[in-house]
Amino acid sequence: MRPVALTIAGSDPSGGAGIQADLKTFHQFGVYGEPVLTLLTVQNSVRVDRVECLDPEFVLAQLEAVLEDIPPVAAKTGALGNCAIVEAVAGAAARFTFPLVVDPVTNRTHGPPLISAEGRAASARQLIPRAALITPNLPEAAELTGLEIRDERGMRDAARRLQQMGARSVLVKGGHLCGAANDVLLHGEEWFEFPGPRLNTRHTHGTGCTFSAAIAAELACGAAIPNAVARAKTYVWEAIRSNPGLGRGSGPVNHHAAAAQWTT
Repeated sequence: MRPVALTIAGSDPSGGAGIQADLKTFHQFGVYGEPVLTLLTVQNSVRVDRVECLDPEFVLAQLEAVLEDIPPVAAKTGALGNCAIVEAVAGAAARFTFPLVVDPVTNRTHGPPLISAEGRAASARQLIPRAALITPNLPEAAELTGLEIRDERGMRDAARRLQQMGARSVLVKGGHLCGAANDVLLHGEEWFEFPGPRLNTRHTHGTGCTFSAAIAAELACGAAIPNAVARAKTYVWEAIRSNPGLGRGSGPVNHHAAAAQWTT
């Protein structure tokens, strides 16, 4: 039977991020994907014009429907929009018997926020403690912890702080550092490093969604978290390297990168 993975996230009509990126990634890892929508956006590779959050009761109804009939063996969250949606998802996650990967999507540089300030606070209080793994980039880790992160030592300090906030494992991604794009994982009491040479490209739209979806897919297939992160990192790097060159702004990555590049 094919493994099932669930994504709880927003929609990107340009197809590079959000639910669309998650489902493409699940498919590439041989996982059956289920999407629960939290919000709709008007966006492309250049800008985000509008964000419309769905009714939290409707989000919860979607979630309960899939859990009842086709329960996943791993899940991830992306953009959740507002406090009410975060609280609804966190309440449901308290009953999950499978690992949850939390991608703490905050705000884009330009355009309306993908989560409100109250939603960010609720995520820190209620959702992070439900996470088997949280996958912040540097701005997200800094916002969640209040720490200034300039180097790997700062990344490790942020990881410890997020673990103290309740996450069982923490992956702090170093894509915003100067130099190599190295990531750091705190898994229980163990540290793991995932080096990655930086690719000089503007086509990185949806990399956070894609990375967390790849990890969730690997967990659905039974991988341990460090192994899941390693394979997901390789997949994302190849997806960026082989990007299709679409869009006038931060274009999408290649979600159809050859499977042989990252699986073992």
